[in-house]
Amino acid sequence: MHKHRGFPSRLSGTDYHFTLRRAGKKVTPLVSRERYRDRKPADCQADLYFMAAIWNCFGEEPFQRGNLDATRLSWLLGREVVPVDEHFDNQSYTALLKVDVKVVQKSYPEVFK
Repeated sequence: MHKHRGFPSRLSGTDYHFTLRRAGKKVTPLVSRERYRDRKPADCQADLYFMAAIWNCFGEEPFQRGNLDATRLSWLLGREVVPVDEHFDNQSYTALLKVDVKVVQKSYPEVFK
């Protein structure tokens, strides 16, 4: 499992984790999760900070899933973060992803400020 050096491990002052410490025996699959309007403000803030961290670390370049938290990544998958190609393995730490800049500009314009 690739460890993304310099990527924040969590949202300060919360239990929202952004990275894993070590690879598990079973890889948690990435699934696109529906974001409902009644989500807690803290959840929305965690999504914003996670998306900003992804943008600051990778920009428009493809990146490996690596040690990024599957649950947190799943909130963005299929919208702001998309697979690089159609051979995407949602249970692989080496799966390649990229940021869909147009969607991020609509969903999280604060990321670019």
